[in-house]
Amino acid sequence: MANGKKSKKKLFIFGGLGLLLIVVVILVIISGSKEDIISVQTEKVEKRTITQIVSATGTINPVYKVTISAEATGEIVSLPIKEGDYVKKGQVLVKIRPDNYEAQKNRAAAGLDQARSSLDVTKAQLDKVEADYKRTQDLAKKNLASTSDLETAKSNYLQTLGNLEAQKSMIVQAEASLRDAVVNLEKTTIFAPMDGVVTKLNIDLGQRVLGSGYSPGTEVLTVSDLREIEATVDVDENDVVMIVKGDTAKIHIDAFRDRTFKGTVRQIGNSAVTKGAGTQDEVVNFEVKILLIDPDDSIRPGMSCDANIETQTKLNVLSIPIQSVTARVDKSKQSATTTSNDASDAVQQQKNKIAKVNNRPKEVVFLVKDGKAKMAEVKTGISDDTYIEIESGLNGTEDIISGPYRAISKDLDDGSKITIQPKHSGSDKPKS
Repeated sequence: MANGKKSKKKLFIFGGLGLLLIVVVILVIISGSKEDIISVQTEKVEKRTITQIVSATGTINPVYKVTISAEATGEIVSLPIKEGDYVKKGQVLVKIRPDNYEAQKNRAAAGLDQARSSLDVTKAQLDKVEADYKRTQDLAKKNLASTSDLETAKSNYLQTLGNLEAQKSMIVQAEASLRDAVVNLEKTTIFAPMDGVVTKLNIDLGQRVLGSGYSPGTEVLTVSDLREIEATVDVDENDVVMIVKGDTAKIHIDAFRDRTFKGTVRQIGNSAVTKGAGTQDEVVNFEVKILLIDPDDSIRPGMSCDANIETQTKLNVLSIPIQSVTARVDKSKQSATTTSNDASDAVQQQKNKIAKVNNRPKEVVFLVKDGKAKMAEVKTGISDDTYIEIESGLNGTEDIISGPYRAISKDLDDGSKITIQPKHSGSDKPKS
């Protein structure tokens, strides 16, 4: 009797466990077959004016500036200017002690005087020797002078004539030495090369500077014309091809946070500026110079700035939020290609290669249709910070899925069920 009760008890236990297992399996099957509904925000396709912008950072610099280096070696004995002073062209900026250079000039002048005196002496000698030679020639014609006397007179004449030419050459050399000495003496005084402001002063009164011999001399100061100011910015190699001379730009200078300065591109660099060469952080930029229109007098060289260069503007074009465009690969073509890769036939392998090329990622957007997402291939054009131009693929009447970014870039697929949520301000955008 006791055994019968135990058997019934075991039967109930195992039966209950089996029933519970069946219920769990049914719930799993039901939940697995349930389709996810993705919450999205939408926006109308509209016509807008889009201005394509290339952004870059850099510094403010004068268009015209001259960096002056010392050409004479010596002590600074006069420094009548200071940094920030306005100077006129030809104004004395720096004087270097001229004592040694004055001595060199005096020696050169004395050498020239000596060479001229020697020339006068040689001319007198030549007159006498020439007269003796002519007299000897006359006597030789009358057989009153021997051939030896004639040859000696001729030799003296030619020798003295040669000395005269040598003296003339020495005078030329002495004059050149004097000119060099005068020029070197003049280098002890530095004059302003143009009207402008002393934007950099690297020396002090009494300091000794080195002249430019076989190496660059001491950098003394910089004079800049602050009437024309430019922003020198580094533009990425992928963006510089979109910029042309004359493009307008808006410059934001860090020191003038509430102001925007206008400018035009005046020069685009031809040589690349590479940073971090040979590392994974290598960046290739090109230098672009933007002339500021009506700059402020308080702008100073070296200030940091950001520039937004407007490279192209299109009026009244179809546009959608930039984050609405994503890339997709045709999965059916991708799987077919993968399967056929195992084929040994050479023709089939060539077809697979062509299929891979034709199955590159394409630009798509997701439209709203009957509570589902419909994928549509589009061709895009220019873009600004917020919107991108649609050249083909849309007609302008559609509702486009504009967020969230994760849903557009990963979760959504053609035919995905969606529910439309109100669009919040500052909806997530793709992070750069």
